[in-house]
Amino acid sequence: MLLCRTMTLRTRVLLAAGLMLFAGRTAVAQQAEIAALPDAPVPKVAAEPEQAPAGAGAGQNEPQAAAGQTQEKKGTGNPLGLIARKSFFYPELATTPGPLSAGEKFKLFLTKSISPPQLLSSLATAGITQATNTPSGWGQGGDAFAERFGASMAVGASSNFFGTFILASILHEDPRYFPMQEGGFRKRVVYALRRTVVTRRDGGGETFDWSGTMGPLGAVALANSYLPDSERTVGRTFERYGIRIGFGAANNVLKEFWPTIFKTLRMDKVAPGLAPDPARN
Repeated sequence: MLLCRTMTLRTRVLLAAGLMLFAGRTAVAQQAEIAALPDAPVPKVAAEPEQAPAGAGAGQNEPQAAAGQTQEKKGTGNPLGLIARKSFFYPELATTPGPLSAGEKFKLFLTKSISPPQLLSSLATAGITQATNTPSGWGQGGDAFAERFGASMAVGASSNFFGTFILASILHEDPRYFPMQEGGFRKRVVYALRRTVVTRRDGGGETFDWSGTMGPLGAVALANSYLPDSERTVGRTFERYGIRIGFGAANNVLKEFWPTIFKTLRMDKVAPGLAPDPARN
């Protein structure tokens, strides 16, 4: 039994190391595309209307203004929900209107699996479950903490693999998060929570977020292959699934306000190249 447990831990460590090495190569390649951190929303600069020639009536400028509004509605301006440059902390924040190819969704799955939120949440989960001795089959000590941390990282990677890559590619769903960036606090929170079950299609429009809801379910089901026997019940599986959905909803709220935090604080020294707010100049 001890040998089996050791082999299982060794296998998980090797798999995690391989994932991180492969994802690390992708992250290094993406560094050239990151101008500065953290992110700033795309500034919305209104186009100045052309000056009418001398003697022309003011009404001649109205068709031009109407044409500009039509182009903005068609999406030729800065689309709502895009940030200026890629995020290191939240790589799933949208910088382009899309769609993503299957290869780009695969790269996003890798990047998300070793992103700071995943690492921090896995450390927090390992610490909490270590303090509460959950699962009790792992006991205490450094080895037990490593197993809890590894299991949390594995569940997160599995969830991203199923949701961000496999299901999103098959169902043609966009796994990225498009911040609302406008409206009051309550409106944006509601939008962020709604995005837990609603996502964008690759071709435009909205649909039920099958990839975002079924991906975590596949991950917690797969976790039963390496968790202690006490955790392999139907009740415990769906309890872990509910926790992941709840965490995802709370994480969406943070993602919604993430670009705004640094824009509001105008942390130019901390984040060189942060796009300024034209309204404050």
